[in-house]
Formats: sequence, structure tokens, C-alpha cells
Amino acid sequence: MSFRLLVAAAAARRMGATAARRHPALASTRGFSFTAVRRGGQTLVEKIAQRHAVGIRDGELVRSGDFVAIRPRHVMTHDNTGAVIPKFRSIGATRLADPHQPVFALDHDIQNKGDKNLKKYHDIEQFAQDHGNRFYPAGRGIAHQVLVEEGHAWPGTMVVGSDSHSNMYGGVGCLGTPVVRTDAAAIWATSQTWWQAPPVARVELRGRLPPGVVGKDVIVALCALFSHDEVLNHAVEFVGEGARALVVEDRLAIANMTTEWGALAGIFAVDDTTLRWYEARARRPAAAVNEEAVAALRASIKAEPAYWAADFDAVYAKRLWLDLSSLVPHVSGPDTVKVATPLPALEAQKVAIQKAYIVSCVNSRAKDLREAADVIRAAQRARPSTPVKAAAGVSWYVAAASSQVMADAQTSGDWQVLVDAGAKTLPPGCGPCIGLGVGLLEDGEVGISATNRNYKGRMGSKMAHTYLASPAVVAASAIRGHICSPATAVQGAVDAAAVDSAGGVLFGIESPGTSSCGDVAGSASPDDAIHGFPVSLTGRLVFLPADNLNTDGIYPGKYTYQDDITREQMRLIVMENYDPEFSRVIQNDDIVVAGANFGTGSSREQAATALLAAGVRLVVCESASETFKRNAVNNGLLVLESPPLVQWLRARYDASNAALTIVSGLEAHVNLVAGQIQLKDDGGKLLFEGSLPRIGKAAQEIIVAGGLENWVRRRMSNFAQ
Repeated sequence: MSFRLLVAAAAARRMGATAARRHPALASTRGFSFTAVRRGGQTLVEKIAQRHAVGIRDGELVRSGDFVAIRPRHVMTHDNTGAVIPKFRSIGATRLADPHQPVFALDHDIQNKGDKNLKKYHDIEQFAQDHGNRFYPAGRGIAHQVLVEEGHAWPGTMVVGSDSHSNMYGGVGCLGTPVVRTDAAAIWATSQTWWQAPPVARVELRGRLPPGVVGKDVIVALCALFSHDEVLNHAVEFVGEGARALVVEDRLAIANMTTEWGALAGIFAVDDTTLRWYEARARRPAAAVNEEAVAALRASIKAEPAYWAADFDAVYAKRLWLDLSSLVPHVSGPDTVKVATPLPALEAQKVAIQKAYIVSCVNSRAKDLREAADVIRAAQRARPSTPVKAAAGVSWYVAAASSQVMADAQTSGDWQVLVDAGAKTLPPGCGPCIGLGVGLLEDGEVGISATNRNYKGRMGSKMAHTYLASPAVVAASAIRGHICSPATAVQGAVDAAAVDSAGGVLFGIESPGTSSCGDVAGSASPDDAIHGFPVSLTGRLVFLPADNLNTDGIYPGKYTYQDDITREQMRLIVMENYDPEFSRVIQNDDIVVAGANFGTGSSREQAATALLAAGVRLVVCESASETFKRNAVNNGLLVLESPPLVQWLRARYDASNAALTIVSGLEAHVNLVAGQIQLKDDGGKLLFEGSLPRIGKAAQEIIVAGGLENWVRRRMSNFAQ
């Protein structure tokens, strides 16, 4: 975790609305960098971040690795607005710094008609009315889809959201990236927060998609083909002939699931395809996006093309490529996005399913519903005398991404086709994707879903199994009762030619590169600690050998929007979906050591606060999700990375056969300022000694304050005086 200038201003310098520069001069030298000066041009991500950076001088360029104060165009919160409001109030804020900035959209638990949830929704709406910011009620749609439809996620701008799938905005050329609840409160109060510009990976999509292959197949394949954290905590820029040939709906799906790939953002450059998509939307009745705005966008791109694309000499941390013409439909899982199987190979196994889902922000747009309905239509034409229905024993659920999408699907007739085939309809919202509402997976069931996550326990029982696929494959599987292709669903038998033609996917890494971010530790001498900061920690070492331990494993989604859960209750449910034994064996001041990509998944801050509630103050891991690390530090939990330590523990405990939670019997001694860790046995014998990232004073201040919320409160109090 980079701690050097962790808060290049969480609350920033001032509490008002200073206009961000639209187009700073791009010069060849810079004095702004906290990292080494780097030659070469800027990436698209760096250019957009530059437009939203606050307090930099003309001629200074934002680079990967820089900590900057940013003023995003918008900050989105959804049901978690109910948890952000008390944070906003607790830091002493009484008004929004910029009422145009926050956007509220209720979408996660909209099936819940209980008094408590309805009161929360009412209070959120009342807050929006009192403060004059935009509000979209339950039923309008999933927040990410709404922000795109309403023009809030706009090309060339930066929009943050208190949800991990804010990456989706990159499908329309908007730099979307997640922040956490505490950040949202700080933005409400100050219009700004801190951001470290991530390393950028260039992903070239070559060739064109074959018929029947869609954006979902692209990102499912990428997650599995590059499954060793190649883009972990990176931003991804998609380029090439294949990227330009993709329709906007496929770009949105790909950008959405860059989250599951481990990235902090995924973006496509704005091109004529983007503009034509917006022009079509502007012609709709009562369109939120008007023709004048789209015309201005087109004129800007024509007048300033360099403003809308990466420089020819932009410096990338990595360069990957995928040949789209070699791709076939892929199915992810079960229970992980890091494994995907070509559909022709998987359908030969006739994996039986009990539930099917076309829901979520990744794949419930009008195009997706049309493709699913077309499978039903084709099957009906093949068997005109027999109504096509979901197979016996299969429950099939469908929800549109928004009320607008639902209206479009009803007008086209696609919605009725799905209903006639036995699909059970749900309101436009997240629902089963987050494990809320009806239709969840039960013990022993297998589901196939057009959602974006198949982590164990996310969509219901952790004793169930989940596969991810495109909407057309989900529809085909629903009517056949096992995972299969649309062609098989129509023909009634596996197409042998399709199996033979599957071949191998062509992909590669042109140059692995190295992260352009500087030393994440900062520079601190062993005695360089502020008053109140614990220079050293000592505790039992508890080892969690699993890689990719996600936020659903740490803190189940079913609890995420219960805002009244106490710290004691958090302590009892922490790691429930990973290992229920964890909460029974963990003790105060234990030092947890975990595998790679720890905390991947959603942006829920309870994954960090639940560990704090269990008495954990330090997590050391092989690597960690940047969003989780952001949540952790913002709440006063330390997360440090030490691959050698994890490798040593794996060798000691044969992690492949180890228990999920290992109380090691070793005592860990950590010097947080010097950046050292020692492991000793119960006799005091030194068994391991290694280094850790050192923690500079900026991060120490947040830890001593008990998290960013308290840090901002103190700064606001000082400002008021």
C-alpha cells in the first residue's frame, strides 16, 4: 500500500468550489511529481485525471504513481448513501460543497419492502431534497446504467462511485473508478478527495468478433487468460481495430468487468461509434442527453484530437493483446472468474443447472435482452408446435438494467418473449447479483448467470456453484436445463462442427513492463513516528493461505446494506463465507497474513471494518486490491505487502493442503516505521526476518486519528477556526 502522501488531500485544501481547469498546457517537464520524473507522453487515463486534478501548476503533468487531489465531475452513491450521510454529518459538514456533484441512485435492495429499508430510502430522498442534489428512486434502475443514460458519466470526464463497478463508465470514454464511503463523505463536504494515478496497461484488441461472440465473452476470456494479476490495481486502456469495432453495449460490459480482472478502471477512447450512439440517444423523446451536447462533443473531438487520445509516445506499465477473431463464447467458473472454459468444450459435459439469471449492470441492457429473446425465437421456429419454456426444474430470472431499458424491451417485444418462455421478472435493480431479494441459489444448486461475479456465497448459498456467461448462453441453458450454446438449444444437440472449430485463443504480452509507480513505502527513518502512532506491533500470526480472498468471503453481501449491524455482530460474521471458524479463533491484536489479491471484489468498507471489529490491526499479504487498501487505511486498518513472508509460510505449512485458517503458533514482531517483520517460535527463536513497506507521517496521521473520517473532521474544525 502506498502510504507516502496517502491524503494529497482527502479533505483537500479548501471547502468550496474552485473550477477545475479544463485543458492544462501539456509541457515536457514537470515539478509536480512525487515519483521520479518520467519522459514520454501521457496515457488517456493520465490526461483525464489531469483535467480533474486540483492545485497543480500549469505545465505539470499527472503521471502514474502521483498522489493528487481530484475534483471528480460526479460522485455516485446508491443504497450505501444511508451509511455515507452519518459520516458526512459526523465530520461537521452541514452543506454540500457542490450540490451538482453527488448523484444518488437506489438500486441494491429494492425488493425489500420492510419498514426499516423503506425508511432508509425515504431519508436518502429527503436528504437529496434538502441539499438539492440529483436523486433517482428505487425502480429507476441500476446506478451505473442510470449514470450513463442520464449523461452524468460523460466522455472525457472523471466520475467516481462508491461501488466497485464504477469502472463501467469507461465504456463511453469516461474515467470511472471506485472510491469508498468515507471518500464519498469527504467529496460531499469538500468536493475533493485523494487519488493515486495507477499504472496503466494497454490492451490491444486485434481482429473482429466472430458471429455469436460478444463483449461478455471478451472480458470473461481476459480474466482467465491473464489470471496472474497482470492488471491488478492498474487502469486498462483498450485500443486497436477490435476495440473500435465493438458496439458501445459491449464496451460497457467489458469495462464493467475489468473490476473482476483486478483493475481500478477500464476505458475505451471516444470515437465515431461512441458519438453515433449518443446521437441516437439524443433523438429519443425526453432524452436526458440533448443533441446540442453531443454536437459540442463531436466538435471538440474534431478540433482537439490529441485531447481525446493517448499520446503516441505514452508510457505504459504493460502491453497485452487478444485476437478477437480467435475467440469463441466462454463460460466463467464455477465460483471464480480466473477460470473460463470455451463453451463448445463445456457444453459437452452437460452441466445441469437449477437457476438462470439475466440481471445486473454488466448484461441487462436492451441489446442483451434482445439477444436472449432471439434464442427463444429461433428455438420456437425450430419447434413451432411446442411452446419454448424454461426446462423442468429450472427457475429463470430476468431484470432490466433500468426502467428505460425495460420500456425499450417491452416496445420491441423482447420482454414478452422472455416472459412467455417462463422467465420470472424482477424490478430494475441488483437483486440476486448481490444476494438480495428472491431467487437466490440454495444448497447444492448450480446457476448460470449473466452477472459479473460468481464468488462463493455471493448469489445465495456458499454450497451452490455459479457460472458466468453471456445473456444468449444463459437463455439457451435455461430452456435446455444444462449449460449449452444457442445453436444447441435450437438444434437439440451439440454442434460437432462448433466443437471442432473452437481452436485456441490467441493472446500475449508484448512487454511485461514495470509499474511506473514509485516506492510505495515512502521514506521514514526508524524513529520517524508521530505522537500516538504505534511504532511496533506484536501478536499471534494467523495465516490465511488462500489467494483471491474476496470481499464477499470477508464480509458477505447479504449484510452490506444492514446499516445497524454492531461491531460485535461484525466480529461474529467476519470471514463467514471464507471460513466460519475464523471468527472463533481470531483474537485481539492477532496479525493476519494472507495470499495474493487479498480483498478483491466490491468496494464495501465493512470488509475492512469487520477485521478491525475482530481485533485485527494489521494485515500482511502477498498483494492486495487497491480499493480494499483504500478502505482499510481510511478506517484505520494497516495493510502491507510482503511476498517473501507469504512464500515462506506457504512452504512451512504446505498451503495446498492446509486449513483455511492457520493459527501458526508463531509470534510476529513488526516495526511499522522501520519496515521490519520478525517471526519467532514460542521459545523466542528467530525463524524469519524480512522487510515491509515503511509508513510515512501522512498515513500515520490517519491511523492515529482512527481513520480518514476523523482526520477530515479535525481538518474541517481547524479550517473553521
